[in-house]
Amino acid sequence: MTSMTGWVSRARALLVDSKGPWGPGTGGVSGGVDDPLPPTSDGGGGPWREAPRARPAPGKLGNIGNLDDLLRRSRARLGPGGGGTGRRPDRSLIIWGVIALALLWLLFTTVHRIAPEERGVVTTLGRYSRTLGPGIGITLPSPLERVQKVDVENIRAVELGSAAEETLMLTGDQNIIDLAYSVRWNIRDPEQYLFNLAEPEETVRQVAESAMRAAVSGVTLNEAIGEGRGEIEAEVQENMQRVLDAYRSGIVLQGVAIRQADPPAAVNDAFKEVTAAQQQAQSYVNDANAYALQLRQRAQGEATAFDRIYEQYRLAPEVTRRRMYYETMERVLQNVDKTIVETPGLTPYLPLQQQGRTPPAAQQGGQQAQQGGGQ
Repeated sequence: MTSMTGWVSRARALLVDSKGPWGPGTGGVSGGVDDPLPPTSDGGGGPWREAPRARPAPGKLGNIGNLDDLLRRSRARLGPGGGGTGRRPDRSLIIWGVIALALLWLLFTTVHRIAPEERGVVTTLGRYSRTLGPGIGITLPSPLERVQKVDVENIRAVELGSAAEETLMLTGDQNIIDLAYSVRWNIRDPEQYLFNLAEPEETVRQVAESAMRAAVSGVTLNEAIGEGRGEIEAEVQENMQRVLDAYRSGIVLQGVAIRQADPPAAVNDAFKEVTAAQQQAQSYVNDANAYALQLRQRAQGEATAFDRIYEQYRLAPEVTRRRMYYETMERVLQNVDKTIVETPGLTPYLPLQQQGRTPPAAQQGGQQAQQGGGQ
């Protein structure tokens, strides 16, 4: 009976115990029969019958072990896996950095500045969508939409043939010619230029060479190195544009210029001599044509004068006939020694013709005297 009463007292003490973890609380009973754990000698009994540790006074640090424990708890609270309840500074910086990078990425991939000479080709997931004109364009962020800028006003040039290597072609008269020429072009349609040609410059080069060979094969060597260059350039540009349009290349040609048209280097000197001889022969022909033109103009002038005299002759035939006779005799006797005899019975053997003529020796002596006086 007594043992049962003790177990009941202990159970009631556990349920209604008001003691703290280190000693009896206020208004509690201690040391009685009903107390399951009697107090210690110092007046305070804990659950393990030990006295509580004394806390350090405010403003003073405990021993070195307590300081190490404090630092360790602080590092555990702030470091990875710690039990701190505040937001970690390093994690917040990372979050703000990610947000800033995202905003910059959106800004640079959605807003595009297109220069006046450019066009912006927009592709949506790799497929052509639209073309942006000059100014500020807005698109979806990358990689949903991408913009490729194309300069449509820049004049590009392809050079074919040079001094280092020969570009030999066969003319229509079975001669060989060395050509060097250039092709100038720019972009007309950016969409076709980007998506229909894999290598635009190489395509222009091959089309130019094919068109030039076709044009040179229809002319002679003299025409190719002479006055036929302009016709060859025009024909090559027309044929090239037709082929590039059939390819849907988006390219428009600005011109074809032949910089050099010479025979092969092995026979170039001989061709130069032939060209010089041809130029000299042409100059002789030009001189002959000029002289023939001069004679023709003189004949036309004489014919005009004869027509004028004939009109006068029709009006007064006798007077006109006598005047023409006098003019003709004046023209004939102008440079001839003349002796006019009006007296009958004159002896014809008199040297009358030499009276008014100066001897040649006297003329030479007078000329030498004049030269001496002049000196």
